[in-house]
Amino acid sequence: MKTLLCVLAFFLTIPAMAETPPPPHEFDAAAAERFAQLALTCVHKEYPNKIAHTMNSDADVAPPRELTPAFFGCYDWHSSVHGHWLLVRLTREFPEAPFANAAREALRKSLTAENLKREAEYLLTEGRASFERPYGLAWLLQLAAELREWDDDDARAMKENLRPLEEAALQRLQTWLPKLSHPLRVGEHSQTAFGLGLMIDYAQQIGDDAFFNLLAEKARKFYLKDKNAPLSYEPGGEDFLSPVLAEADVMRRVLAPNEFAKWLQQFLPQIPMKASADWLPVAVSPDPSDPKLAHLDGLNLSRAWMLEGIISGLPAKDPRRAALGAAAAAHRRAGLAAVTGEHYEGGHWLGSFAVYLVTQRGIPKSVAE
Repeated sequence: MKTLLCVLAFFLTIPAMAETPPPPHEFDAAAAERFAQLALTCVHKEYPNKIAHTMNSDADVAPPRELTPAFFGCYDWHSSVHGHWLLVRLTREFPEAPFANAAREALRKSLTAENLKREAEYLLTEGRASFERPYGLAWLLQLAAELREWDDDDARAMKENLRPLEEAALQRLQTWLPKLSHPLRVGEHSQTAFGLGLMIDYAQQIGDDAFFNLLAEKARKFYLKDKNAPLSYEPGGEDFLSPVLAEADVMRRVLAPNEFAKWLQQFLPQIPMKASADWLPVAVSPDPSDPKLAHLDGLNLSRAWMLEGIISGLPAKDPRRAALGAAAAAHRRAGLAAVTGEHYEGGHWLGSFAVYLVTQRGIPKSVAE
């Protein structure tokens, strides 16, 4: 609960959400309920469904629930994965909340040994080397880490069930990363910086030093010499991740505070020294019912947590913290206000981004507490 208590102050000015809004002054079980219900609505909702499925023969023609029996809901595989992560995260934080029993039941239904064995077989099938790489696989590792950290009998059973798929994901990533010659600087799923960030957190959370060293080496190789980032080119019309901020957010994970501060000065010299959010305007989705244009609502959420992550990596007296904090607050307000569930195009995934932000999942515990 310490993680959540530290974000209470952030919610003082959040606009009310549609229908029955959470208390504006705190993130409690009632507020968490809204996000949990978004995931509960979709984790076993098979259609509409957008699958990225390589077929090797007629035998591969099947509905989503047969192809990937654990993660067939929420419109696509990666959204289903982080929808399950959301349920684990919130049930850990609010074990006595009204939604907790339904969340446990949904998790037990999905994360069975048989379902996850079939998921691993699907992932390792010939012709699927790039399936959900890196975005969906990075979220899968976050789900694995969340289950490992949860001191709970159900979690321990699900953690063991997930192990074959977790190992398959690691196999795919550890084969791919050494061969990846250049980063992918885009605002959508294939972006390298965001994936590296989630994977680095996973490696640290489970104590996998070899995997961490591989990831840190890649981050340094890709980004250490970057200068004068073209922040004015953002956002793209379908971005839900900032290429520039995600790069800074991953570099704070692999550099010491003083080293990171120097790197950031060369990479983003446009960050002002005064408490202003004007240097990074919030994004506005022109149509939240459009599955691609709705990405901009998620961009505000991911920008907010990346800005907070950047702050966490800087020395305590760095003069840029005020401007970064102001921009983070503005993006947090805009992003959370858009998580209404009115349109399934955003409702099937925005709740996960909101929970990642408000529970400060990507912030080191020593800073968050």
